Amino acid sequence: MELTNINIKERMKHYNVLGLSITLINKRQIYLTDNYGLLETGTNRSVNRNSIFSACSISKFLTAMLVLKLTEQGLLDLDEDVNKKLVSWKIPESKLTISNKVTLRNLLSHQSGIKDPEDSFSELNTNKVPSMVELLEGNTPFCKESIEVKYEPESEFHYSDAGFCIIQLLIEDLTGKPFNVVMYEQIFRPLKMKNSTLDKAILEVNREDISCGHNKNGELVDGKYPIYPYPAASGLWTTSLDLAYVVLELMDAIRGESKIGISASKAKEMIAPQGGKAWTGLGVFLEGTEKEIEITSLGWGVGFQCMLVALPYEEKGAVIMTNAELGVHQLEGIIGEIYKSLII
Repeated sequence: MELTNINIKERMKHYNVLGLSITLINKRQIYLTDNYGLLETGTNRSVNRNSIFSACSISKFLTAMLVLKLTEQGLLDLDEDVNKKLVSWKIPESKLTISNKVTLRNLLSHQSGIKDPEDSFSELNTNKVPSMVELLEGNTPFCKESIEVKYEPESEFHYSDAGFCIIQLLIEDLTGKPFNVVMYEQIFRPLKMKNSTLDKAILEVNREDISCGHNKNGELVDGKYPIYPYPAASGLWTTSLDLAYVVLELMDAIRGESKIGISASKAKEMIAPQGGKAWTGLGVFLEGTEKEIEITSLGWGVGFQCMLVALPYEEKGAVIMTNAELGVHQLEGIIGEIYKSLII
């Protein structure tokens, strides 16, 4: 992929976007990493290749990659009833789960029958980070209703943060480790993602390279660094370059050359339509078919918007991260303009 016919600095000024980082992949290699603007308004902290942004829901892409790796190790099974291995909490059984069970496959593709309660899964607004059990039981301000199956699994598509909270709890129950530790050991460390974290404590200690969030007017958002206390769904802080490493790993895995032990068959499952829905894979969204398939993962949270896009079989991709929340869909703002300017 290459950029053409766009003046990024001018478009940033037009949209009041303070900071932006973009990494392009071409021929299964990093083609370029460009960085623009500032990490925080009113300072001279410039965006660079080590600058960390909130990736918001792009976290789900990494969670899906982690799940695939754990299935290769025999710890998880994409098509097993997750209640069989959940220990500290279980999805309530009902008449809706008699025929079809909740599985990792339908959780990753947002077809588990679980629907997020209204006004749930906001940013952290208290010093106390809830446990996944507290959250799933509906005992926190982030999710005030207990999570249960609302539709027969695989009957409908409903984008769900709660589903990824269940995946997080399953991994923690199985490994006996916090989710951020498992992600570090299985994904961050082997892929040399030195500027990525799911650990809230690290963010509080060292903020030199961490971007603040800004609104559509270019003003700082409340708290500067919005934290989401559900890492598997939206807790990732990372760089455009580190995210590109994960895209490269997916491309390598498809060719049977994974660095972390994901088979070609599992990698191809990730980018294949699930449950008869052409637009959803495992932790990613799809457009096109077969060798021309395009995958996307979008992040939108308080003060940040970002996008990951790749054509795995054509070995091209792009990661675009901003520290601005424009109030419109990514494709309707500066990210969309950059995406449309890419030569594929």
